[in-house]
Amino acid sequence: MAPLESHFELTTPSIAMTPRPTGRNLLPILFACTILASTHAPAQGVDAYPGRPVRLIVNFAAGGAIDAVARVVGAKLADAMGQQFVVDNRPGAGGNIAAETVVKAPPDGYTVLTGFPGLAINPSLYAKMNYDPLRDLAPVILISAAPLLMVVHPALPAKTVKEVIALARRHPGELLF
Repeated sequence: MAPLESHFELTTPSIAMTPRPTGRNLLPILFACTILASTHAPAQGVDAYPGRPVRLIVNFAAGGAIDAVARVVGAKLADAMGQQFVVDNRPGAGGNIAAETVVKAPPDGYTVLTGFPGLAINPSLYAKMNYDPLRDLAPVILISAAPLLMVVHPALPAKTVKEVIALARRHPGELLF
């Protein structure tokens, strides 16, 4: 089996090429680029991002799949950006501890959260949450996707999902999952 790192690659999106302007069309474009470059130049004295280590908040304990993905992505980001990305595991409360850590941090891009299904599920599970996922957090990028499996003991007389459901209906309360 290939190492985990071989499954992840940080790339930049491709940009569709358009025909190069020539003649009279070139002057207004050059003028616009000059104006944009002068008005959007970085302010003097402002450090490039990231100017210090970035915290990757993970909502599970160290050693799990999400932690492993965060560490691989953090290492790749560190290599690409020349700054350390520190994985900070904050498990508990269905991921709410991790999410609250990010929500309470200054909105400067130096504390980021590895997303998880709880961001969508927790508002329906918890009567009171100290943050609103839609208002307080903004999605940036999908870094991984993983299939979920349903497995049963080989002695169970069900080998498909349909058979497991039928078995559970025939024996209510007896099938633990």
